[in-house]
Amino acid sequence: MHFRDIIRTRRMIRRFTSEPVADEVVDRIIDAGNRGPSAGFSQGVSFISIASEETRREVAAVCGEQGYIAAGFGPFVSQAPVQIVICTSEAVYRERYAQPDKRRAAARDPMFPVPYWYTDAGAAMMLILLAAVDEGLGSAFVGIHDQPGMRDLLGIPAEVTPVGVVLVGHPATDKRSRSLKRGRNPIDEVHHRERW
Repeated sequence: MHFRDIIRTRRMIRRFTSEPVADEVVDRIIDAGNRGPSAGFSQGVSFISIASEETRREVAAVCGEQGYIAAGFGPFVSQAPVQIVICTSEAVYRERYAQPDKRRAAARDPMFPVPYWYTDAGAAMMLILLAAVDEGLGSAFVGIHDQPGMRDLLGIPAEVTPVGVVLVGHPATDKRSRSLKRGRNPIDEVHHRERW
């Protein structure tokens, strides 16, 4: 599949079949996410993949799946055969930017006007979503409504922030989001040349 086709095909899937996803496919998807940009090559983004049905149900609860069910989407968070929790660590970035080759950048005030750790996590998330499409799978991203609960559930260290969960699996016919009726903004509304 060509890259432009992958971009056009990608959308948030809210219903999956029960067909499992092979471990080697999950490894390739996570490898794609791990190849995203990394400020200062800090490499502060990490991933937890979950295939156990029981743990997937617990992750879904922490992500507020009941709210999605109430909105008519069904239990797609727990239904996805694979959940990939994207994590990042501010401490890793601060430690990296304290090293001699980064001290000049670290001297700026504020040092991180936009937190690089979230930027890198978002880039990794997008690569994972695209890699899933490239593997012929569907995917979606959901936020975590209870970060302390997710830390406790998965043994995530205190200095690591679970940012969200990418759901991966074979797509089933699903209920599309009402938001799609809005359509994409025309390019001339979002692309500003030279200045706003």
